Amino acid sequence: MQIFTQTRGGETPRITFKDSILNPKANFGGLYTLSNFPPLPSLDSLLNLDYATLTETIFSHLGLELDGLEKALASYKNFDNPLDPAPISHLHDQFYLQELYHGPSRAFKDMALQPLGRLFSSFAKNDKYLLLTATSGDTGPATLESFKGMKNIFVICLYPAEGTSDVQRLQMSTQDASNLKVIPIIGNFDDAQHALKTLLQDNAFLSDLTKLGFKISASNSVNFGRIAFQIIYHIWGYLSLVRQNKISLGESIYTVIPSGNFGNALGAFYARLMNLPLHKIIIASNPNNILTDFIQSGIYDISSRKLLQTYSPAMDILKSSNIERVLFALFGSERTKEWMISLDQHKSYQLSQEELQKLKTYFDAGFCSDQECLECIKSLAQQGKIIDPHTANAYAVAQTLPKDSKILINSTAEWSKFSPTIFYALTGQKANDRQALNWISSNFHLPLHPQVQSLFDKQELCSSPIAPHTIASTILQWLNE
Repeated sequence: MQIFTQTRGGETPRITFKDSILNPKANFGGLYTLSNFPPLPSLDSLLNLDYATLTETIFSHLGLELDGLEKALASYKNFDNPLDPAPISHLHDQFYLQELYHGPSRAFKDMALQPLGRLFSSFAKNDKYLLLTATSGDTGPATLESFKGMKNIFVICLYPAEGTSDVQRLQMSTQDASNLKVIPIIGNFDDAQHALKTLLQDNAFLSDLTKLGFKISASNSVNFGRIAFQIIYHIWGYLSLVRQNKISLGESIYTVIPSGNFGNALGAFYARLMNLPLHKIIIASNPNNILTDFIQSGIYDISSRKLLQTYSPAMDILKSSNIERVLFALFGSERTKEWMISLDQHKSYQLSQEELQKLKTYFDAGFCSDQECLECIKSLAQQGKIIDPHTANAYAVAQTLPKDSKILINSTAEWSKFSPTIFYALTGQKANDRQALNWISSNFHLPLHPQVQSLFDKQELCSSPIAPHTIASTILQWLNE
């Protein structure tokens, strides 16, 4: 059985995979992660496994307990193609897309949250849990879709009131299951994420929950269960290129990931630690390019930065939580704790040149302006391929890479979640979601998924935006009703 450890040190009890999922709160505000990532079994032995069997094989190899995993993996039956939930498509030349949006909420978060919901339910059994999530637009809908109607699991979803697309908002605000509570907040995603982490450490709030008979957990990527499932599709994407005879077994590729909170990229990093043949993991940012600055300079400094609203809102993040797990894997808990304290107190930290070079053996980064994002959407549309703005950021950065290797771009959301931006990129005109969806669907012969199509006929149920400092009392009031 794999042993978990904590990114900021402290005495670690024998934490199992189940424990890390049910209670992701680690010492000193840190995160749980695995003690080590053993090399993959031979790629040849993995090549012809189906997705579920690949997941079971990798989890077993990592020493993650498997009770309930088979039931969890049955959730991929909710995807467009259960046998290939994360398919590869060819763009042109050496550029390929891994389409991670074929689940119920039409975004990559389904890849982890669909199975995690069922796994969490099987682990929780008769205990009552309050599950917290903060979202910049995709985690929320995927969490709500996964946990709706589950017995004894109550979900709080925090999102920035002005920080999501209309479809993302409707996916949250129209959910009517009695165990779900959606709370728009005044502020941005960093405020929502900070509120979630504060609640996990708030002894008075936790005491009140205990009195009501609740335990607490989270579905954000602070929960290692999310990350474990995100390792798999990076391995699957590589093997898919081999099966399609696009690369030979063992040939290295670039993977390009549009990144905000770094969970997707962390899954790729762990796969790379296990010797998946990746030249480098390329992080693509939008104008909130803190990750690009960090990976290029070794300086993480948000002290004078203001979060910008962009055409790719799920990436509008300045404080990327999962960088912490990368730092721990490369430099250990003591150094990681120093940096995280500095980030909390001074809004910045800095790697040494030696540390930066070690980071850059795994990562490189670039960023994309909003105008470049629109141009990439238009360029590919002229070739008959419609992509969302987050994928467009990654495509823009991918074009700067050496042309000597195949380039696999993570496509993280279906076009339907950001249709007004795509419509604007193609026409130069503004339109609401419904108009843009219909125009793109008609002009490019793209069917609308029923989940998206039905949103506009549903009633929005959530309340007016609230200030972050009132979140705890709002939650307790709901649980007492």
